[in-house]
Amino acid sequence: MSEQGRTGTAGGGAAGPEEPTVLVADDHPLWLSALERDLSGHGLRVVATAADGPSTVRRARATRPDVLVLDLNLPGMRGDEVCRALGDLPTRVLILSASGEQHDVLAAIKAGATGYLVKSASGQEIVDAVRATARGEAVFTPGLAGLVLGEFRRMASTSEAVPEPEKDGRRPIPELTERETEVLRLVATGMSYKEIASELFLSHRTVQNHVQNTLGKLHLHNRVELVRFALARGLEDDPDGSRAS
Repeated sequence: MSEQGRTGTAGGGAAGPEEPTVLVADDHPLWLSALERDLSGHGLRVVATAADGPSTVRRARATRPDVLVLDLNLPGMRGDEVCRALGDLPTRVLILSASGEQHDVLAAIKAGATGYLVKSASGQEIVDAVRATARGEAVFTPGLAGLVLGEFRRMASTSEAVPEPEKDGRRPIPELTERETEVLRLVATGMSYKEIASELFLSHRTVQNHVQNTLGKLHLHNRVELVRFALARGLEDDPDGSRAS
C-alpha cells in the first residue's frame, strides 16, 4: 500500500451510513492490507491508510476520520508522537500494537490515545473496539485498563493537593450538573459506558451525551484527560454514597 492510501472499502463489505470512518496506520504491508480488508468487510468505512508517522499525520488532517487505528512503531514518528501531533483533531485514536509493555501503553495513553489493543486480539475484537472507540469508549486488552487507571491514581496522589472546598459537596465542579458529576465520578472508577448506564438506569446514549457535555464544559479532549481530571479532584470515591436522581 502506498503512502497515498486508498479511499472507499475493500473486501466486498458494504459500509453502512452510520459506520465510523477509519484511518489505518501500520508499516507492515501484509498486516495493513489484511486489517483494512477486515474492517471494510465488516462495514466500517476505511477512508485511507498510511505506512509511516508523517504520512499518518498528513492523511489524518486531510480525511479527519472518526477513528485512527495506529501502530506504535511507525517509521518517522512513533505512535505517541503522532497522537500529540493530532491533539487538535476530534479523531479518536485506538492503538493496535504488538507490544503490551507498560511504558508503551502509558506513553500512548498519556499522549491522548483513547484505547490500546495488542495485535493478538481477534478480528472481531478489533472491529468491536473500533466501533466502541468511535463512540468515545476506552477499550483495552484485558489487564491494561487496570494498569492505566493505577498510573492515573499514582499521578493524582503525587500531584499538588486539591483545595478541600473543591472536594466538598455533591457538586464540587460548578460547571457540571449533579448528573454529569455522578457520571464523571463513575468514569474515574474505570467503569465502561455500558456499566455506567446500568448503574444509573440510563441509556447508553444518555451516558455518552453526559460525557461529551462534560468534556466540552471542562475544555478536555478525551476520556483519558477526563479520568485524570476526576482523580486529581478526589471524585473517584463518593463520600456519602449518594446518587443523583
